[in-house]
Amino acid sequence: MSEHSPETATSPQSGNYQVLARKYRPETFADLVGQDAMVRTLKNAFAADRIAQAFIMTGIRGTGKTTTARIIAKGMNCIGEDGQGGPTTEPCGKCEHCLAIMEGRHVDVMEMDAASRTGVGDIREIIDSVAYRAASARYKIYIIDEVHMLSTSAFNALLKTLEEPPAHVKFIFATTEIRKVPVTVLSRCQRFDLRRIEPEVMIALLRKIATAERAEIAEDALALITRAAEGSARDATSLLDQAISHGAGETTAEQVRAMLGLADRGRVLDLMDMILRGDAAAALTELSSQYAEGADPMAVLRDHPLGFSGEDHPRCGGRPHHQP
Repeated sequence: MSEHSPETATSPQSGNYQVLARKYRPETFADLVGQDAMVRTLKNAFAADRIAQAFIMTGIRGTGKTTTARIIAKGMNCIGEDGQGGPTTEPCGKCEHCLAIMEGRHVDVMEMDAASRTGVGDIREIIDSVAYRAASARYKIYIIDEVHMLSTSAFNALLKTLEEPPAHVKFIFATTEIRKVPVTVLSRCQRFDLRRIEPEVMIALLRKIATAERAEIAEDALALITRAAEGSARDATSLLDQAISHGAGETTAEQVRAMLGLADRGRVLDLMDMILRGDAAAALTELSSQYAEGADPMAVLRDHPLGFSGEDHPRCGGRPHHQP
């Protein structure tokens, strides 16, 4: 996440409060946390002038897929403060292209949400426009979020252009469901798997943000937020935002636990651990507590990793427990 000094923080009293997940969104590769392998590969590719024609970012929600796409777009089109710079992994953030991309208004960097524009007609618009050179930037860049939502015909229409795009065109895709993207598309892209952020890295990030916001929050409260976020930086900063508002003075672990309530999926794991240990009294007490807070017992069972594929849970190793 990017650093902002407390002096420049937007206060709620100003009437223009910006949520922490947006305020501390990374703006350079140096700001990205927990994605060292990807950052190293991209830096080497830029340094060697081996920038692929298409990238695909995959990972759970909130790990920085779309943010990384925007940083790559900035790096490709940055011209430096003196206007003479070339592609870089350290965009200046001050030139006209960096500023326009950060503000989402650059005419040559087009973002499309495939969840709402799934048809072949939407892709034809892209195919028809790639022949034209960028209006002002070095590259014309298409960022397609949730690309797995495109229809089969839309993917098929994109294949030829994706394999041999004009030199001035780059594609960057983001998806949470990489298995739904056709192999024919994957084979034409340079793939990056964004990792879940490790707990100790997440806690350090949250502590830095809390300090910048001049907010007091206990270490065990940060640990609870980290567990509830399940490796997602966006989830963690959103929960931190809520926790800071929830607490009066120093935000304690008890306040965070009460705030999380049923949103704390870690409690489901705790319940199953009690059952597996044979601690019936503790399990019944925990289930009773969750029931009192509005949980449906059947929903609690479905929420446990044994009840679904396991691909979306950090304790499942990316596969169901019942598989060998």
